[in-house]
Amino acid sequence: MNVLKRCIYGISIVSLASMNIQCKSDKKVEETVTEAKATDVVTIEKSAYGTTPKGEKIDSYKLKNQKGMEVDIITYGGIISSLKVPNKAGKSEEVVLGFNSLEQYMKPNPYFGALIGRYGNRIAKGKFTLDGKEYALAINNDPNALHGGPEGFHRVVWTAEEAKSGDNASLKLKYVSKDMEEGYPGNLTVFVTYTLNNDNSLDVVYEATTDKKTVVNLTQHSYFNLSSDFSKPILDHEITIDADKLVPVAATLIPTGKLTDVTNTPFDFRKAKKVGAQIEAKDEQLKNGLGYDHCWVLNNQDKGERFAASAYDAGSGRLLEVYTDQPGIQFYSGNFLDGTLPMRNGGTYTRRTGFCLETQHYPDSPNQKDFPTTVLNPGENYKTKTSFKFSVK
Repeated sequence: MNVLKRCIYGISIVSLASMNIQCKSDKKVEETVTEAKATDVVTIEKSAYGTTPKGEKIDSYKLKNQKGMEVDIITYGGIISSLKVPNKAGKSEEVVLGFNSLEQYMKPNPYFGALIGRYGNRIAKGKFTLDGKEYALAINNDPNALHGGPEGFHRVVWTAEEAKSGDNASLKLKYVSKDMEEGYPGNLTVFVTYTLNNDNSLDVVYEATTDKKTVVNLTQHSYFNLSSDFSKPILDHEITIDADKLVPVAATLIPTGKLTDVTNTPFDFRKAKKVGAQIEAKDEQLKNGLGYDHCWVLNNQDKGERFAASAYDAGSGRLLEVYTDQPGIQFYSGNFLDGTLPMRNGGTYTRRTGFCLETQHYPDSPNQKDFPTTVLNPGENYKTKTSFKFSVK
């Protein structure tokens, strides 16, 4: 693949708006893109996305296949800033919540499209112990630590490397988290590889190594609305989760330590059920989460990568299937979206207009001896994979 320098003189171009660049008659702007070969099944196009206040240049990569699927990823936070897939009429439309500018992503927001680390989900009171030593984390979800802390992986700049192989294309992101960053021990080297395939699936592979014993739990935090109408709540989406058990939580959304059966509860999604069918039921767990904001214990954990969950929107015909090798999945129904964040084309994101399916280990695992371990030792390789597959029916 060749790199092409495109010079734009004295004109306003819509694509530049998303990069926070203004054209003036006495200046020229250089936009770097990747020139795709005509034979490429899946292409990658690189462009400038903006600059942080620290002077860090942020790039955007568009991965596009021949089946109408496009994924835009920015190097700030490893964020999926756009994801377009066809509906049952063949029209490709946006299906993830997001913003138009780097500036907006840098403002406080609920992790739209971001990579999450070092530890996805909550750690009780921001503390855990390894080999008798207690580590204290930043409290950013009072009284707990959430999603790696206020300056977690969602707010760092990743380096990027493109790769192509047959009918797919990949973007491999890298970040080195220094010892005691956000309170976590060990210099942690992290790679996250996004791969778009020509069957309208997006693979996400997470890898990490450390030079000191630490804890790791990485995930991806995209908010989906398969209708592509972000003014509509996702209550009519039909959700399936292949899980017989739930990780119940206390009022602070920290696990009680027990795993409970989902049978005859609003948390039974083993057969497809609309999000809104029981979300307002009188249930202590729903009260604690203000709706669904819980981790399910996925079945068949000994089988590696397998079907975990799905979401279906009848109006558009879009079906999302999630496959993973992780033990759990956090289903979040967008309960805290409050109408303060701008949509791309006007309006604001209101309550329950997006949902998340975050594959991961259980919340607070470092403090729960009976949960699968999240400890990573020197010499070990952390590696996990999740696939998001889109189709219509």
